Amino acid sequence: MAANQPDDAFDIGDVEADVPTEFQSTGAVYTLEAAVKCPHCREVIRTLKVIKLSRTQVNFTSTLPRGGRVIICPQCEKIVSAELSGIL
Repeated sequence: MAANQPDDAFDIGDVEADVPTEFQSTGAVYTLEAAVKCPHCREVIRTLKVIKLSRTQVNFTSTLPRGGRVIICPQCEKIVSAELSGIL
């Protein structure tokens, strides 16, 4: 366990697995108003991909939403911090 990691956290480390091709074409693409650098891969990007989340399993009564969205860099496919407005 890392020195600064809380006792109830689990570090999965770096994942270097390729994203399966059936998942690469799903989701929506949003164009940015200006080019930016991805905070992970440092590549210049002009678009972001948005992938839908669906809850598939829960072992308790959950007040959390049944779904959501993840915004990812189209180059490295890591999650980036961004906001979409008007989505309910």
